[in-house]
Amino acid sequence: MMHRDLKIVFMGTPAFAVPSLDLLNKDFKVVAVVTAPDKPAGRGMKMHQSDVKKYATDHNIPVLQPTKLKSPEFLEQLKKINPDIQVVVAFRMLPETVWSLPRLGTINLHASLLPQYRGAAPIHWAVINGEKETGVTTFKLKHEIDTGNILMQEKVTIGDDETTGELHDKLMTVGAGLLLKTVHGIYEGTIKDSPQSTITGTLKLKPAPKIHTEDCKVNWDQPTRQVFNFIRGLNPFPGAYTFLNDARIKIGSVSKQIENPKSTPGQLKTDGKSFLKFATADGFISVLTLKPEGKREMSIEDFLRGRRIL
Repeated sequence: MMHRDLKIVFMGTPAFAVPSLDLLNKDFKVVAVVTAPDKPAGRGMKMHQSDVKKYATDHNIPVLQPTKLKSPEFLEQLKKINPDIQVVVAFRMLPETVWSLPRLGTINLHASLLPQYRGAAPIHWAVINGEKETGVTTFKLKHEIDTGNILMQEKVTIGDDETTGELHDKLMTVGAGLLLKTVHGIYEGTIKDSPQSTITGTLKLKPAPKIHTEDCKVNWDQPTRQVFNFIRGLNPFPGAYTFLNDARIKIGSVSKQIENPKSTPGQLKTDGKSFLKFATADGFISVLTLKPEGKREMSIEDFLRGRRIL
């Protein structure tokens, strides 16, 4: 059943937000989409539209692309639209003048079980830290980032070898379903929010700050499992890296081998044809795919063919 009397403004940019927008648009009236401005990308530096904008354009939903969220022009546009509720999925931090505008408030979908993993990279850090479980949370926006009252949560299991890319796709789907349930609950008046302080208690909170390139270098001195989690936690983006013959390589898929390596951590072993592995504190990490700087990702066999690795 479609509820066209609830006006929703949807705010999001990447592919992660599209399934949420799609489900909401089928059951409610998404009156406008707010997304990042187009920007040049690729070799030809052609103007690139966000995934959310592409969906909105294909479905005839008006699109707003403000460069500044506090600009009077943008605020005036929002006031004219007069949304009942705003929904945020993978977007920028909103000023209070924006998130406080709708009568039913602004809700956010976050890819963790809040209050754990507040921040910009919750999926990455859950995998890097070797978590067995994470999830998605819908909550009401307030001043401090990711601290608003919780509306709904759903848990998701993390596989032992699962990469951030694989977990991202799983949470994208589960999150869209949870967000739809949340908006239905708000519309029907059947949902109540709970302060995060009721969950926090004595929990040691783990943050999820943005990951920068300089954070992505592999430390081979660590135990095998920790190195393995670090590499899969950065796969496919931004990618863990190391140096080989003084050249930087981005590591893709790997396998692990826990044993007494009898090698110095970081030491390389290869037959020059089919395998390449690095010693860790208690074993080896075998590199299955990698990406040399300026080149495409390739299998280790293709990489070794015709090369002399010292």
